[in-house]
Amino acid sequence: MFEYLLLFFAAYAAAAISGAAGFGGALLLLPMLVTTVGVTQAVPLLTVAQLIGNLSRAGFGFSEIAWRPVALFLAGAVPFSVLGALSFVQFSSVLVTRAIGVAIMVFVFLKYFDLLKIKSGRVWLISGGCVVGYLSGVLGSAGPLGAAIFLTLGLPPVAYIASEATTALVMHGVKGLIYQHYIVLDQRFWGMAGLMGLAMITGTWTAKQFVERIPHETFHRWVALILVTLATYMLIHG
Repeated sequence: MFEYLLLFFAAYAAAAISGAAGFGGALLLLPMLVTTVGVTQAVPLLTVAQLIGNLSRAGFGFSEIAWRPVALFLAGAVPFSVLGALSFVQFSSVLVTRAIGVAIMVFVFLKYFDLLKIKSGRVWLISGGCVVGYLSGVLGSAGPLGAAIFLTLGLPPVAYIASEATTALVMHGVKGLIYQHYIVLDQRFWGMAGLMGLAMITGTWTAKQFVERIPHETFHRWVALILVTLATYMLIHG
């Protein structure tokens, strides 16, 4: 019983943070899931929880989704998330996580210090989708990197969160189908997934009340600061 309560409150906290910033939930949940259910089922369980969390974020901000960038990003992300999901046990997660941390720092650095103007066009979004999709399949989530890419679009807070969540929703859905085909997911697994899903929806709703009151520029500075903090942690600890 304690295990289920712990997962519920952890999922709620993760959803509240990712609902406000557009990312971060997976980084909070994955270590706990590995300890609770083991490595093999941690990534599929994280995928289901993230699927529900992103569905709620996309739903709460549906009217403001930037559909063209979302479609371009998914054109690269979907096929590469399948490839990543099929090979997620073949790579060192520590090495890949550190590489993601470096990439996040580069994106934020380029955007906020104007050392190089990033043109958020078709090639940028499709290639970014390929990278994020593959890494998401390998690690269970690459949300901070996807968030860094969408941050370059300069979208309003709710549009930014809902658009990034839509791309993550599709990727997690695709990966879920792959994982279910290769890994046995029992009744206990689905019980935990349902409980965490409820927590994710509640946490996302809480975050939306906060995000709607934040000025555009303040929001983007806050997200950039969190991205750099997470990237530093990923780089050091893997």
